[in-house]
Amino acid sequence: MQQSPIDKLINDISKLPGLGRRSAQRIALFLLKNKDKNLSPLIDSLNESYNKIIECEKCGNIDTQNPCNICSNHKRDETTICVLEDVSDLWTFEKIGFYFGLYHVLGGSLSAIQGIGTDELRVQNLIDRIKNHNVNEIILALSTTMEGQTTSFVIADKLQKFKNIQVTRLAQGVPMGGEVHYLDENTLNTAFQSRKKIT
Repeated sequence: MQQSPIDKLINDISKLPGLGRRSAQRIALFLLKNKDKNLSPLIDSLNESYNKIIECEKCGNIDTQNPCNICSNHKRDETTICVLEDVSDLWTFEKIGFYFGLYHVLGGSLSAIQGIGTDELRVQNLIDRIKNHNVNEIILALSTTMEGQTTSFVIADKLQKFKNIQVTRLAQGVPMGGEVHYLDENTLNTAFQSRKKIT
């Protein structure tokens, strides 16, 4: 039996993070009640995003250009790379504005349950960047979840061969089980300023 357009819309919306079927129904009704005002602009925005927003081949950020605005900015400190799990973490750092180096977005963290290993993350891309650029410090700003900590240790282990690079991670201020993009400005700033060497 073919799914109705309304059911398909609700199902598609419910696939978004943090939304259940009931929330998806409310959103679908809101969009459909006034199509010209609510649905049409959203369709235009989604089409524009699909056609214009791309992933930066260097750092994994998303932007309308490749390399992204951050990688293309020669005023950034190119000797420091801050490694993050997700683009939302990058946005958090940029919003606060105390870091002026480059970024590297892994695209997640290691998870045996979800079948995410180093090949599924941008770990090799990070190693290639280090080989091809004059990098002095790698900052591991990953979440303090079990997966985030495991990912940090695996990356730190892979970077041991680069003797001239200091590998640091966020220190005090980040609670165990906390995720970077949920931290407030003062907590993240304290953790960032108190980072310490891993190896």
